[in-house]
Amino acid sequence: MALLLDGPRLPPAAGGAARQLVVFLHGYGADGNDLIGLGREWARLLPHAAFVSPNAPEPCAMSPMGRQWFNLTFRDSGELVRGVKHAAPALDAFLDAELKRLNLGARALALVGFSQGTMMALGVGLKRNPAPAAIVGYSGALATLDALPGAPGSGPAILLVHGDADELIPVDAMFIAREQLAKAGLPVEWHVAEGVGHGIDSEGLRLGGAFLKQAVGATGQPTR
Repeated sequence: MALLLDGPRLPPAAGGAARQLVVFLHGYGADGNDLIGLGREWARLLPHAAFVSPNAPEPCAMSPMGRQWFNLTFRDSGELVRGVKHAAPALDAFLDAELKRLNLGARALALVGFSQGTMMALGVGLKRNPAPAAIVGYSGALATLDALPGAPGSGPAILLVHGDADELIPVDAMFIAREQLAKAGLPVEWHVAEGVGHGIDSEGLRLGGAFLKQAVGATGQPTR
């Protein structure tokens, strides 16, 4: 049985039942509180969206006060693939439970990841069937190409944002992910944040909110 995740939540700013669900996936050594503030920033763009930012399942090996989706050493080329695969069941179970709790269908879902959270958003989101409406990935990488959507047009809308001064995950990781996803028939929007390191600047925040508004903001009433 997959571990049940939990974390901070924000209800729809407009009140009433949620029409969309935006799930934030934090980076290595952080926790759900690190990204939930983005929901407050985007609430006016997505007034009918519920936001949730689950804490990753494991204590962080390098920062015991934080959490990790999986351990990172960057010394083993296969650890990203194995790590995403290991953490995926817990995240999938959480997403299913949240959609059920809110009485929403799969296409009302959007995933927003940062760093290791982007690896999880892509690794899990691209395998879900039906796919989520959108994936926004900041400062991350594509860990695996397993089980990409087979039918053209069946995958999520994808936006990747990366700083060109990122010292932890080089911006090349974004270009590699974009090329691999494009080869699989998945169109990707992307943005390079000039002079930005391993973080999200105001322009990246604006682009992410606008992208989500377009991708999921038109989702109708709650539906199964």
